[in-house]
Amino acid sequence: MSIRRCAQTLASFAAAALLGAGAGAGADGKAPPAIDLRIRNHLFEPSELVIPAHTKVRLRVHNLDDTPEEFESWELNREKVILGGQTTVIFVGPLSPGEYPFFGEFNPKTAQGKLIAE
Repeated sequence: MSIRRCAQTLASFAAAALLGAGAGAGADGKAPPAIDLRIRNHLFEPSELVIPAHTKVRLRVHNLDDTPEEFESWELNREKVILGGQTTVIFVGPLSPGEYPFFGEFNPKTAQGKLIAE
């Protein structure tokens, strides 16, 4: 590969990284509101979260258990494994007003909740 081609490839990667850095920002450049959700004793706390409709939201999921859990929602088209003692971020929305159930796939009988967009 020529030096020129290497430089072009590097420039492409740098541009992609810069564009990706703002991926979580809204149209106005502000970060989306952050909402905290905890997993404790195989339960989501709180089990109901009210979020603003028509707004992208940054959902911070804290797994306080020692075991992994998978956040899953067919309505939100999201699924993500959160290891025990770890935190992850899941972006959702903008959502129309309504209720969006989610559950923990590893403990579906106990780990249940819903987002309520108002």
